[in-house]
Amino acid sequence: MKLTIGYLYGDLMNIYGDTGNIIALQKRSEWRGIEVELKQISVGSGFKKGDADLYFFGGGQDESQIAVAKDLIKKGPILKEEIERGVPLLSICGGYQLLGDYYAPEEGEKLKGVGIFPAYTNASEERMIGNIVIKVMSDELGVMSKNNSHNPAPITHNLLVGFENHSGRTFLNEGLPAGRQGAKPLGKLIKGFGNNGEDRTEGCIYKNAIGCYMHGSLLPKNPELADWLIKKALEVKYGKEIELKALDDELENKAHASAVKRFS
Repeated sequence: MKLTIGYLYGDLMNIYGDTGNIIALQKRSEWRGIEVELKQISVGSGFKKGDADLYFFGGGQDESQIAVAKDLIKKGPILKEEIERGVPLLSICGGYQLLGDYYAPEEGEKLKGVGIFPAYTNASEERMIGNIVIKVMSDELGVMSKNNSHNPAPITHNLLVGFENHSGRTFLNEGLPAGRQGAKPLGKLIKGFGNNGEDRTEGCIYKNAIGCYMHGSLLPKNPELADWLIKKALEVKYGKEIELKALDDELENKAHASAVKRFS
């Protein structure tokens, strides 16, 4: 099998260790004998349906987001089509914000988003920084399977850990026009600020697309989530159920359990 990962704006949107998520996806695929191709997709580059089986979109500063937002006007409709057919995506911080309805910086014009996530973001003066732990709530994500690990015992089910550093406050749209699905949070906060520091939610999930504020990098700290993305990507590509080969995640699981215990 082969997996093509589309790295969206990696030259402009890559802070707080976001590229570590790409490395985790690559290695956890290659360790299973899955061939991986990494495709850089940035400002001015060509983009068409089927270019990638899985997308990652990291965070960036306001200046970078302005340039990316302009380019997304052209790429956004295609990316939206990909998400609608089930292609998985992980977006973090600035990438998450630009895939919502809009991002309003403290100064300058409001940046129109792609509209994949039914959410909007307003900048604030207060930065929300620190370790974050959430309880996954989404039915789409389900119970993250422990069957892909030889060492499941140390893991706490359905908890994700990360590190957040953002001033944007994201609010999910629960009431929407007919024909558009309402927002579903990725999880409920156990520790941290999450989407906005007010409603105790973190992230958003739509079909197999995830947006959140969890840097860290997220996937090395949460290998089950990495495997969920890989599994979904392969299932959409090959049109059949995929069972991933189990990996020895003893160290990863112990690190995850330690973070949950320390920061919860």
